[in-house]
Amino acid sequence: MNKRLLLLILLFAVLMSLPWLVPHLGFLALAGFVPLLWAEELARRHAVKRFWLWHYGAFVLWNAATTFWVCNATVGGGIFAVLANALQMSVVFGLFRFSRRHLRGALPYLFLAAMWIAWERAYFDAEISWPWLTLGNAFARSTRLIQWYEWTGSLGGSLWIWAVNLGVFGLLRSLDEGRWPQIRPAKRVAAMGALTLVLAAPVVTSWILYRNCQERSEGQVKVVIAQPNFDPYQKFTSMTQAEQTAVLLDLYRDARLSRDEAVLLMAPETFTSDIVLNHIGSSPTMQSFQAFLQDYPRADLLFGASSFRIFTQRSAPSPLARPYGDGWIENYNSALVTDHSGREEVFHKSKLVVGTEKMPYPRLFGPIDKALGGVMGHCQVQDEVSLLHCAGGIPFGCAICYESVYGEYCTEYVRKGARFMTVITNDAWWGDTPGYRQHLSYSALRAIELRRDIARCANTGISAIINQRGEILQQSDWWEPETMRGEVNLNSEQTFFVRHGDITGRVCTLVFLLLLALLLVRTVSGGFRPKR
Repeated sequence: MNKRLLLLILLFAVLMSLPWLVPHLGFLALAGFVPLLWAEELARRHAVKRFWLWHYGAFVLWNAATTFWVCNATVGGGIFAVLANALQMSVVFGLFRFSRRHLRGALPYLFLAAMWIAWERAYFDAEISWPWLTLGNAFARSTRLIQWYEWTGSLGGSLWIWAVNLGVFGLLRSLDEGRWPQIRPAKRVAAMGALTLVLAAPVVTSWILYRNCQERSEGQVKVVIAQPNFDPYQKFTSMTQAEQTAVLLDLYRDARLSRDEAVLLMAPETFTSDIVLNHIGSSPTMQSFQAFLQDYPRADLLFGASSFRIFTQRSAPSPLARPYGDGWIENYNSALVTDHSGREEVFHKSKLVVGTEKMPYPRLFGPIDKALGGVMGHCQVQDEVSLLHCAGGIPFGCAICYESVYGEYCTEYVRKGARFMTVITNDAWWGDTPGYRQHLSYSALRAIELRRDIARCANTGISAIINQRGEILQQSDWWEPETMRGEVNLNSEQTFFVRHGDITGRVCTLVFLLLLALLLVRTVSGGFRPKR
């Protein structure tokens, strides 16, 4: 029995990992949970003890195979991410196993699917949020299958995965138990037809949308994306900020800009660390940019900065402020836009990376962080999304790095009027691993959900221009200094997902809560317990 369970667990880990590791294999997730469900069925039939170790191990393998690269930036953080994320998945699966003792028929499986998607939805807004393996992200490198994300967002993909997996598992279970031949032919045809419809309808719908989705263009904005390729681990020791700025400006010059050309110049996340928000104009980097832009009066420059605000008051202005001389200092991860006139626009990152930018649950982790010497990030966030502007006032959104993982969050940019999107990031912390390729692919999901062109600027790659169908039109090489020229289309129409948000997640959460209430009633009343 243990060998059979081990084989099924390994098969589950392989089927669920490959969509994140190999392009165009997203369809494997449509059967990825079948081996795990079958292992659970065998464990129940044979009264296998401590099966939670098996399913927790399965989730650890899946998480480790797909997100091991986090350890390149922080070994402790990477291990914690794998084990903690797998634990949450395992708790969800464990509650499903418990529900089988009190709910009949298909209800436990409906409970599992609804509970999983409800958890994914809640995870987007959790204090410790790591939704990298949201099931719908399995199709991030198979975008022709999920053009209907413009209606449902990525959780629609999660629902599709569960619907197909449960349908296939139900069919296999009927065959294994010998019930299938006893079912009347009409019901067998109906069951097979329903499964085929659940599997094929989204594919056909996506194909129709893909073929008929014309680029919606209300004009264009020219972009020049500079990828300076600085090693982030040596960025602050091998070169001065002035030298780095010179490299970036030379990349723009290589693009042979015209003096009369209206263009958005892009630089990556955290390009500089000398922006004092109290006096932005005093920044040497900002002064160099504005001097450069005197020769290009119709150009705007978007760049990332590790910025900070200084306070001279005696009391701390916020719980995250740190002592600084006789006052206090607050840190931000920011995106700024400037031009030849000295215009300054600022947007601060809101979705922070836990640990490096954000200390979750300060009362719990504060003393730990203090004992470790203050290793956790203390960045402030912006209360709500705001837009930046270019080309004489065209509004656009700028997702800073990790923010591009959050679909419903990104809809706020479009609701506020963004006509195209940008992403600035620094993915080099992970080395040449699947991490930066996965991160790029999530921008393709956002392009489909929002139906907005996206210009993406990365420090070391991959920089890219993505159209409204999620197709990567241009992309840079990894770990190469490079300049990319292109155009993004402007669009002011809003998709169903933008207008109404994550309906799939809300409905599944409601279904989960209703079934949870039923489960609690059955548990308290000592309801249905299947015979072993």
